[in-house]
Amino acid sequence: MVNFLNKLDAFLWGTPLIVLMVVAGFYFTIRSGFFQFRHFGYIMKRTGGQLFNKDRDADDGDKGMVTPFQAICTAIGGTVGFGNIAGVATAVAAGGPGALVWMWLTACLGMILKQVEVTLGCYYRHTNEEGDPYGGPTYYMERGLGEERHWGKLWTIPAVIFGIGIFSTFFVTSGTLTAAQVVSGAFHVPTLQLGPVAIEGEILMGVILVVLSYAVTAGGTRKIGELFSKLVPVMSIAYIIMGLGMIFTNLSAVPTALNSIFSGAFTGTAAVGGFAGATVRSIVSTGMARAVYSNEAGWGTSPMIHASAKTRHPVEQGLWGTFEAFFDTMVICTITGLSVVLSGCWIDGTNGGTLALSAFQHGFGTVGGLLLAVIMIIFTVTTSGGWFTYYMAILNHMFKEESPLRTVVFKCFYAIRSLPGFLWLVYLVKTNNQGFIWVLVDITSAIPTFINVAVILILSGQYFKLLRDYKARYMGIGTVESGTKLFYED
Repeated sequence: MVNFLNKLDAFLWGTPLIVLMVVAGFYFTIRSGFFQFRHFGYIMKRTGGQLFNKDRDADDGDKGMVTPFQAICTAIGGTVGFGNIAGVATAVAAGGPGALVWMWLTACLGMILKQVEVTLGCYYRHTNEEGDPYGGPTYYMERGLGEERHWGKLWTIPAVIFGIGIFSTFFVTSGTLTAAQVVSGAFHVPTLQLGPVAIEGEILMGVILVVLSYAVTAGGTRKIGELFSKLVPVMSIAYIIMGLGMIFTNLSAVPTALNSIFSGAFTGTAAVGGFAGATVRSIVSTGMARAVYSNEAGWGTSPMIHASAKTRHPVEQGLWGTFEAFFDTMVICTITGLSVVLSGCWIDGTNGGTLALSAFQHGFGTVGGLLLAVIMIIFTVTTSGGWFTYYMAILNHMFKEESPLRTVVFKCFYAIRSLPGFLWLVYLVKTNNQGFIWVLVDITSAIPTFINVAVILILSGQYFKLLRDYKARYMGIGTVESGTKLFYED
């Protein structure tokens, strides 16, 4: 089974998916007129530039369940943490510093991919009986493929595969493990011996994280958005400050670190066979896989919370998707990657959360480890909260109408919503097979990404129509086309 999963991972993140993402990224970039680059300043002004604007929230007349700011905080809360810290550290350990270059390049294309999927998620969203909007890839598969393109029931095939890929992360997740590793390592939590049973420090920390996750998700999507709009900015700033401190502390070593990053992108840590060799192929696939797992561009997850946002135009919310991919990879992941490379700890055989902890302890001693531990606790809870909203979007699509089955499914989901991560933590700690988790992580991200990127390519015409409309309405570029619908009619 392990052999099979390793081969499946290599295949999924091999040539087919990499080519698909690169082709899709260049297609949307070129046909949009290099929108994410030419209008980068405008995008930042309409997104990051609004963060400290007291009038940043949507108008009361805009339809939605959460404000754009709450949506981006929930989406960032769902991405920042495990992928940015443990994922980047593992990428550097597995592929060398050069993996960071491929993460950056993937993010440049991911900025437009995320804008497209968020835009389509908002346009094709569905409003339930309570007036709350839900959306995401399964919604634009049903409406864009099934209804507009007359696929009939065939849209259910990619939707089911996509849904299975997303829900596999519900059962196979290691965000809890990563945080438990960092926290137990930083606070030196000892193993608790209860008779013949040994309860490791990671498991004890896992129990606390599960309780916190239950508390955060108890209020549903609205409450998560309200909480994350306060929590995520504070934790993100704290992590950025700590990372910049690590970089400035080792400022003299930064040129050498950057040289190893750029030279390693094309030679590998053990150059075998040149650019076409297996080593470089591994660096490319590792860098791209970690970038997607971190910023989730093309994965199809973020549209599920952005589709619930109050927005005047689908593309307006799509701009937040571009900002999210940029902030997640170019800021947070870069800080993690540089910190790990500067510490030199990436060559000592550790990876994941343990490697990130070693890097910050190397720079700041015990205090650095404790600060990272606190940040990881918060980010793990926000990640579980963000993914909770994604699962809810899919379940709301599966069970649109009130029924006894819907009631049972939702009650069961609420009851066990934070348990799988803890059970997986126990299994990995007890079997000491923690490195294998990244194979499963890659598989669970590759399947829905492949389906989602293929679908947004098929629906690209609707995105470009909305983009032209947005540029004409709000950017003074072109002419507003009469009869353009901003949202799909229920």
